[in-house]
Amino acid sequence: MATTSAGMADNVASTLCYVLGFITGIIFLVLEPYNRNRVVRFHAFQSIFLSVAVIALRIALSIVFTALWSVSGFFLSFALSSLVSLACFILWLYILISTYQGKTIVLPVIGPLAQQQAG
Repeated sequence: MATTSAGMADNVASTLCYVLGFITGIIFLVLEPYNRNRVVRFHAFQSIFLSVAVIALRIALSIVFTALWSVSGFFLSFALSSLVSLACFILWLYILISTYQGKTIVLPVIGPLAQQQAG
């Protein structure tokens, strides 16, 4: 495990980027010395982009599920909404665990954008 000059291991700092989504992502982009560490910057940007994508997905799906609720009733709308929430939660846990283990998970679409921003 590589450590940063502050003593926190890269895998720990990278994992913490995901804990509170875009909030901790922004914090690690601002904090010294992490904002100069390419690995931590990648995870911070990916965390921010993932948070924004999940928020946008939830807004779009809430519109769809509201329309679905008026057509098919509460149960189907609630079940689909719950499945999407569970999938997002499982993805978040997978990223947390993998990042803590030192693995770099590059998510489709937002991962390459995060790599580009991390420079």
